[in-house]
Formats: sequence, structure tokens, C-alpha cells
Amino acid sequence: MTSPPQGHRRKFSGKTPLNSCRKLHNSMPEKHSGIVDRRFVSTPLMPNIQTNDDYVLRPPKLLLKVTIENSLGAIQVLMLPEDTVEDLIKTALVFYEKEKRRPILKNNDPKFYDLHYSKFTFQSLKRDEKLAELESRNFFLCLKPAPLVSSCTQKENMAMDSAFPWMILVPFLL
Repeated sequence: MTSPPQGHRRKFSGKTPLNSCRKLHNSMPEKHSGIVDRRFVSTPLMPNIQTNDDYVLRPPKLLLKVTIENSLGAIQVLMLPEDTVEDLIKTALVFYEKEKRRPILKNNDPKFYDLHYSKFTFQSLKRDEKLAELESRNFFLCLKPAPLVSSCTQKENMAMDSAFPWMILVPFLL
């Protein structure tokens, strides 16, 4: 067998891109020319907010995930920490409709929806609560339960919606 030509294989020279960056950084001119290399400038990611002589770091925006009832996957929304739960509900419904997700919602009015921490919690979040004060960044949006109507009317509605509308007469037979 013949060996591959010498130029075929790379040889390790001990220089890596990291070393070349260090060289570039160390070899910058001593006089400031007004040109700043952004690779070497550190900037804070979050602004400092001063409260009672203490600096508190707060994110400028929150990434929230809202899963709407009967839909696949969550909607990701960027919101300000000062926004309320009601603003999140409105925004989630707008994004759901804008992305043309399925199933299509029958009602897009935010006042008919409640926001929960998960689909397994019964207690909904207060609409005037700030997003920064919430315990989670993942939520579940579902329709408010329909107001309870008299049981007789509810049974009649169920019978009319069923495949057998004559079931409305069954209570009279008993």
C-alpha cells in the first residue's frame, strides 16, 4: 500500500483560533483610535434598577409559554414584567389566531378565557396580577366554565344536541 501524500494530513502547529484571538487582543495599539472591537466589550444583559439603595437585576422582557386548551404545543410570547395576566391572555389569543393554529377558536374574546398554571389546577389567576409576580413562566389558557343554568334547561340542551332529540320526552315517561 502506498501512503497518502504529505500535504494530505494536517499537522498540529499548536496554534488555535483562541490563541490567535488572544494575540489580536494583546496586540491592540496603546492609543485609543475610537474603534471598538465588540468581541472584547462586555455589556450587561439586564439593566440595573435602583430600589432603596440596592441594585436589583430585572429582565427587560419575559419569555412566557401559553398552551391553549385542545391545541398542540405552546405559544411563546415576549411580555414586559409590568404587564398583567389580562394582557397575556389577549396577546396569546392574538398570536394563536395570527399563526392560524388548529383547532380554530369559536370565541376570541379574552373575557371568556381564564389563565391557569396548568391544566390540572382549578384556580385561575387574577387578571390584574403582574407577570413579574407569578411563580411560573408556563401557563394554560382555557374557556371559563359556562354559568350554571337550571338543571331542567341543561338537560333539554343536552338532549337537543344529542343524536336522539326525542330523549327530551324520557322524563315524562317515568
